[in-house]
Amino acid sequence: MKKKYLCYKIFKAILKPIFILYYNPKVINKEAIPKEGPIIIAGNHKHIYDQCLTIISTKRIINYMAKKEYFDGKMAWFFKSVGCIPVNRQIKDENAKNSALEVLKENGAIGIFPEGTRNKTKEFLLPFKFGAVSMARKTNATIVPFGLTGDYKFRSKNLTARFGTPFKVENMTLEEANNKLYNEVKKLMEENLKPEDK
Repeated sequence: MKKKYLCYKIFKAILKPIFILYYNPKVINKEAIPKEGPIIIAGNHKHIYDQCLTIISTKRIINYMAKKEYFDGKMAWFFKSVGCIPVNRQIKDENAKNSALEVLKENGAIGIFPEGTRNKTKEFLLPFKFGAVSMARKTNATIVPFGLTGDYKFRSKNLTARFGTPFKVENMTLEEANNKLYNEVKKLMEENLKPEDK
């Protein structure tokens, strides 16, 4: 894992300034991300670069859950080298879940998109799967919600990542926790939008 983390830090040091210079993202309330302890950073998914917006927002190493197809292509070496966890979306992937749980048990950070896939529909936000809240319950991890809006364009004027108040699921049912996460992400996305866009 140390080798993967070294690659993660090297790639981040190189790519972060390039990403910021090109896309001009606005990051709001990144101070909300806990600096230690197990965390699950969870939010909406609209573009392949969404994980970059969370990665540039914290010094912590985020192990992202990523569809296994990414590990079958020409960029497989990259996803493996930065500690991504492959997920087979066609089955209930216990191997992926166990790998993520191990990261959390070691006080690490997991990144996940509860929608399960990129939202290419006209819906504002797709229904959330229960993976994030289930892992949080099993590891007592803190969930950090985020909402992403805007366009990935050169020197974008509206690309925004907003982080919400972290919370634990210990006193909630999984359904209550999942509803809370969904509503928090939805609220953060709405706060990103200009009044005329709502």
